[in-house]
Amino acid sequence: MSGGDEETAQVMTSLGARLRAIRQARGLTLAQLGAVTGISVSTLSRLESGQREPGLRHLLPLARAHRLPLDELVGSRTGDPRVHPRPFTRHGQTWVPLTRNPNDGLHAYKQILPAPATPRTAWTPRPEQGSHEGHEWLYVLSGRLLLALGDHDLVLTAGETAEFDTRVPHGIANAGDQPVEWIALYGAQGERMHIRVRPSPDQPAPGDHRADHTPGAGQEPPDRP
Repeated sequence: MSGGDEETAQVMTSLGARLRAIRQARGLTLAQLGAVTGISVSTLSRLESGQREPGLRHLLPLARAHRLPLDELVGSRTGDPRVHPRPFTRHGQTWVPLTRNPNDGLHAYKQILPAPATPRTAWTPRPEQGSHEGHEWLYVLSGRLLLALGDHDLVLTAGETAEFDTRVPHGIANAGDQPVEWIALYGAQGERMHIRVRPSPDQPAPGDHRADHTPGAGQEPPDRP
């Protein structure tokens, strides 16, 4: 089998799980996605379970529904064919590995939190916090991300970054009504970026607990799916 054929086979093998992860990250049921795409629930279920290989008649409506380029929907990549990110879900988040070996040195993930099931209120508790050895740097791609860092609550929006020592108790939550997506880099202490973000006047002051609770936030990044 040629290198191109091997790459295609690997993409197709992981496509069902990727389609499920993308749908869940957007907070859609099979029925809701079927209503948007015109694809039956039974067909969508078979596509996500790998029991049916998708064709363009399935992929094009799915790409439009998720507002993704077709190559991003299927996870195809240019360059080194040995790099094949496979999304997985932990603590309600979708994780897409962006580095080959998440166990060595600095490693990166794209992370996605779906839209909250219920609107935020002033009584919503802060995200659960945790701490561990290391350092984290994150960059928000879209949506609103609440970072509960120590006693401070920071709301980060698209284009904003944060960097912190992960020994400080921290947790994250979706601070908006749409999915939030961000890039996160994790590394051992000393492997640091040099960009920081601090609260702006329109962000919640320390102690403002208006956020969506996300169990498991603040735990160490998973070693592998």
